[in-house]
Amino acid sequence: MSLDSYREQIDNIDGELLRLFTERMEVSRLVALYKKEHGLPVLNAERESEVLSTVEEKTDAVLCSYALKLYTTILEISREYQEDIING
Repeated sequence: MSLDSYREQIDNIDGELLRLFTERMEVSRLVALYKKEHGLPVLNAERESEVLSTVEEKTDAVLCSYALKLYTTILEISREYQEDIING
């Protein structure tokens, strides 16, 4: 397989990742509205810990530290977005 073929595969995967990220952020927006309506804090450390534990359990050992970095970043972005919605 050529380098261009690999890059095309990555481009296709990136498109799907972006679609899923957008979908996830829409649900995060709905969560923020729920939290705002019910006076709940943005940060739910227990939930975030559960998410990261699931990532750790489901990820191959070789990629686990990278997956945890990815999800830590996703959770930070989601919190920031929710804070903007609640405080904005």
